[in-house]
Amino acid sequence: MEKNQSELAFEKYRLEETILLAESQLKQARLDNEGNSEEIVFLKKEMRENSAHSITNLWNSQNFEDLIELSQYQNPITEKLLDYEKIANKITILKKVIDSPYFARIDFRFDDEDSFDKIYIGLSSLKEDDTKDILVYDWRAPIASMFYRFSSGSALYEAPVGKITGEIGLKRQYEIKKSKLEYFFDADVQIADEFLRKMLAQNTSSKMKTIVETIQKEQDVVIRDMEYDLMMVQGAAGSGKTSIALHRAAYLMYQGSSSSLSANNIIVISPSTIFEQYISDVLPELGEDNVISVVFDEILSDVLQCRCLQTKNQFLEIMMTNSCYERTMKDSLQFKTSPEFLKILDRFIDDLPYRWIDFEDLYYGEKCIAEKEELREILLKGRKTTSLGFRLNQAAEFALEAAKEYHREHENQAEYMKIKEEIRRLTELNIPCLYSKMFEDAMYFHHLAKDIELPCDIRNIMEFTQDNLISNRFYYDDAAAAVWLKLKIYGTDKYRGIKQVVVDEAQDYYPLHYEILKLLFPDAKYTILGDMNQTLEKKEDLSLYENIGKILNKKKATLVTMDKSYRSTNQILKFASRFIQETSAMESFNRDGDKPEIHPASDGFELCGKIISEVKLCLDAGYQSVGLLCKTEKNASFLYEILKGKLKIHLIKDETAENVEGVFIIPVYLSKGLEFDAVLICDTDSENYKSEEDKTLLYIASTRALHRLNLFCKGEISHLL
Repeated sequence: MEKNQSELAFEKYRLEETILLAESQLKQARLDNEGNSEEIVFLKKEMRENSAHSITNLWNSQNFEDLIELSQYQNPITEKLLDYEKIANKITILKKVIDSPYFARIDFRFDDEDSFDKIYIGLSSLKEDDTKDILVYDWRAPIASMFYRFSSGSALYEAPVGKITGEIGLKRQYEIKKSKLEYFFDADVQIADEFLRKMLAQNTSSKMKTIVETIQKEQDVVIRDMEYDLMMVQGAAGSGKTSIALHRAAYLMYQGSSSSLSANNIIVISPSTIFEQYISDVLPELGEDNVISVVFDEILSDVLQCRCLQTKNQFLEIMMTNSCYERTMKDSLQFKTSPEFLKILDRFIDDLPYRWIDFEDLYYGEKCIAEKEELREILLKGRKTTSLGFRLNQAAEFALEAAKEYHREHENQAEYMKIKEEIRRLTELNIPCLYSKMFEDAMYFHHLAKDIELPCDIRNIMEFTQDNLISNRFYYDDAAAAVWLKLKIYGTDKYRGIKQVVVDEAQDYYPLHYEILKLLFPDAKYTILGDMNQTLEKKEDLSLYENIGKILNKKKATLVTMDKSYRSTNQILKFASRFIQETSAMESFNRDGDKPEIHPASDGFELCGKIISEVKLCLDAGYQSVGLLCKTEKNASFLYEILKGKLKIHLIKDETAENVEGVFIIPVYLSKGLEFDAVLICDTDSENYKSEEDKTLLYIASTRALHRLNLFCKGEISHLL
């Protein structure tokens, strides 16, 4: 008892000392930024007063000295703004440190020393200003890895100078909120598991949270890996793979502070806007802002400069609600994203100068300055070694030089501008229009596809594509192919600075999509996360990762499999496992809860009553997020219209990006990656869920639930249940 009291007194004193230091540094940082702010205002005022005369006609060549004068004022302002932003970020971090400076401690004795050092671990590091002594280590620091990987006894970690060995004498975890020590405990394996179980039993929030306090050994290995250029993770639902990826991104940035890797060198590719919103707080909580995050559909839209592209989720909705198109849509997408179709596109690019690029003699007034055969020859020359876009630019430069030479003699400005516009049009191919040419003539398409194995229903695919291409929208299966076409012709430098790419829901992408990523991020390393059991509209197995490795073609690649699920209770996980192959069975973390139940109803009125009763029961239990999942957006919208006057409820659709908090209705395919305290699958009748592919939807829906899962249907229960 005395020992416990003395340990408590010590920990309270240590916490108080840590917070005092953080408060002192926060006070100084605020003073520094007050000074920076005043200096920025002064410099801006000085620039306005002393250089006002030079701002008029600034870009006139005669005012070059004024431009230099202006830059002499601008540079100090820019430097001060950078200082201000740096200190503002430090202020944000220190506020978090004051609230909760650390969550763990290990006592570590180095092999060549007699005594144990107390190593405190938090979200961010904290150092003494004068002595540079470290009071708190960042969780990403090499020495902190021992907290995640070792119990008491012999331990080691990899430091910049090499492997450091020693002994852990104590592992301790803390709960500190609002600068107050709530409790602490010494963590052996059994107690650590109990702590994790307690954390998992808590209700979820509207945003994904950090997991630094509960990172498991196998997760830490993935997070801290610096060896592989391509890290692939096959993770069961609830294994924490998305959290791991985001923590890995934060770790790479921490390591990158010595290798020029910053936030704008990392991009996170999300499957949907709502998922992007859901994970948006994780990296800022870890102290890393400004990481680029984008939905893959947005990349396609950006490359094509087209705002009317069909999204993947819109494609899925049409496919699942229009049974007459379902087979053709699946086959079309499978074919147009295949290596076989890539060969056809390659041949089409080679054919463009011969058949689809219209060459004309270029005239400056009456004078022919570039003959069409000369321009065609430039495009055909070197076509095996240089891109078509580069050769188009060469042809344009040739024509422009001829125009300039003739213009110097005749100086007809109107005619010169006209010829320049004609030359510009020569280099700017209309990619969507060209792409559609492939499908207008069946004979031509089969000419391009000579000796290439085509799907047995290629005729249906051709007709389906022709109908889509004459509409005002670019459909999902055509968008990726058109993007690849444009990138192969023109390339892009937009993402050249990206060094790390994180791709979530890897199983939802096709070979062509990975070819696009390879073109967009040629110099990047990759973290790829997926779950083959959550694949929609196609079948996948572990060969998925082998194919990704072949396409991205990185020097060092590895696949890590994570079978343990930390999200759902044993009962929910057992129920969900019936929908997947036995060979991919999940391991549960062993947390108990209620058994999922199926609630049939004879009509819509009874179904509505049962759903409302279940929702109220969940809210009375204190659940913060209650998800009503339906197979399609169409079903979700119908249910919403019935319930909106009876419950405070939100409808989440493809184009919305709301917080998943409270009671809401959402299509199953949009719920991927999300988690909710309680899940109600609301349309599990035999009409909605009948095929093998529908099993995947039931698996996805079931594994969204943390604590409670129940299923509802009107009429006959699905035989899959």
